[in-house]
Amino acid sequence: MLLLVSGASGVGKTTARLHARPLLDESVETAELFTLGEIPAVPTIAWRQQQVEVAVRRAIELNARGEHLLFAGDPVPLGEVLAAPSADRIDVAACLLDIDEQTHLARLAKRGDPEELIPLHQGFAAWLRTHATDPSHLPEAVTRDAWPEMRWHRWTNRAPGPEWAVEIIDTSPLTPQQLGAEVAAWCRRALTGRAPVFPAGWFDQD
Repeated sequence: MLLLVSGASGVGKTTARLHARPLLDESVETAELFTLGEIPAVPTIAWRQQQVEVAVRRAIELNARGEHLLFAGDPVPLGEVLAAPSADRIDVAACLLDIDEQTHLARLAKRGDPEELIPLHQGFAAWLRTHATDPSHLPEAVTRDAWPEMRWHRWTNRAPGPEWAVEIIDTSPLTPQQLGAEVAAWCRRALTGRAPVFPAGWFDQD
């Protein structure tokens, strides 16, 4: 299975991955974009989507031997994973890390993000929040300037419904250790069928 932990910049995705890792057994490998390949000097949306396909293929490799991939650390939305060319060959579970506005601003300021980028981070956080429940909401946020191989038709015409299920964790009040524990617990629920999963058969035919 591919276990996606999504979220905007500054919500705690890398922190979640690092603190969840010791709480998971050895059947779960962890990754983010920089562990899957070199990051270019100017990353683009198309490059990110190509790397998502790399993550999906790694999950397929692991799945063949009964293992799983926890993909966390980058602002990769569920729609990008489901649209990756090979995603119809792997089960996918998705978790969104969300955050309140004031805590988000404080974290972005603490890490020194340029002021001109802060509205973009906040806007993407708002889009991800809606994307977690409504696949039809402004798909152009990720389909514009996209990698041509993406299979957007798998989800862009779908209406909101119970099958579009993403677990949401509010990271605002959590310590790094608490966040790691929450994400590890979600991973275990997904792997044991107690959290929603997008099975490979969920996809429309290409």
